[in-house]
Amino acid sequence: MTIFSDLRTLNDVAALVDSLPAHDSDAARAATDRQNKLTKPPGALGRLEALAIFMAGWQGTDRPTVERAQALIFAGNHGVCAQGVNPFPQEVTAQMVVNFEQGGAAINQLCRANGAALSVIALDLDRPTGDITQGVAMSQDETLAAMRRGAEAVDPGASVLILGEMGIGNSTIAAAMAQAGFGGEPADWVGRGTGSDDAGLTRKVDAVSRACARNGDAVGLGILAALGGREQAAICGAVVQARALRIPVILDGFICTAATVPLYVADPRFLGHCVVGHASREPGHRKLLEAMNQEPILSLDMALGEGSGAALALGLLRAALECHNGMATFDEAGVSDG
Repeated sequence: MTIFSDLRTLNDVAALVDSLPAHDSDAARAATDRQNKLTKPPGALGRLEALAIFMAGWQGTDRPTVERAQALIFAGNHGVCAQGVNPFPQEVTAQMVVNFEQGGAAINQLCRANGAALSVIALDLDRPTGDITQGVAMSQDETLAAMRRGAEAVDPGASVLILGEMGIGNSTIAAAMAQAGFGGEPADWVGRGTGSDDAGLTRKVDAVSRACARNGDAVGLGILAALGGREQAAICGAVVQARALRIPVILDGFICTAATVPLYVADPRFLGHCVVGHASREPGHRKLLEAMNQEPILSLDMALGEGSGAALALGLLRAALECHNGMATFDEAGVSDG
């Protein structure tokens, strides 16, 4: 059973926000008080302190831990590829899923290095979504089905959830969702993705322009059905399910962040338990982060996807909690705090 089990419409999903668990301000205050008593000047560990306090507020304890980190990659295929927006064929999506399953991708190594259990969920790869330049990507029922798949994949025992994606053509999908959510011009959001040349970049901008014009009436979670993909819907489902279970979430780069735009524009509270692992090299990502009031944990000039930046950020999160829980207070160490 997941929080989606009895939901029948996207409006039902939007209505969940008022019933979802809230940030525990008492636990966050207690964690802040502990940080201020540790053997360092207050604030000296910068973002590491903020991460520890963030985890405290969502785990509901002043001593948050990462006992089990779960990483999920959702994979889907997209009808917009018919517009020549990607230099690689859609068969690559399924081929990369096999690579993930066999342990041969970057995310496999990064999850092993940073202590995350990785699962890959392929979402009807033989059935691409609709071409968003011609109509909607998915029906409401298809969108809800993919959201349920995402929710069902979340481990209730996870201490933190890492989210990533794979899908040929999905940087075009991400750009369209970002424009639908926050406006601007297609060129503001479109990047080269997996290596588009100048002609390919022009085709992407044109596809995003036509898709957003064709689906201009989509708002809130309707953006997900009109312009998204199954992997984007699954990411949204996993985010909402994690919130219901009070599991903090680390989002990956541009495509993963853009997947959550429909949740954010429906109500920013949906993403209160989420942080963004890194700032992607994709040009639209920093603009998107600013629009969504998110500060990335890392900035390493990466643009791989797969959850790679989120997995790297997990290492910093673990370090933050080691300092928070393991450092001595001034009283314990017998050190004068002034």
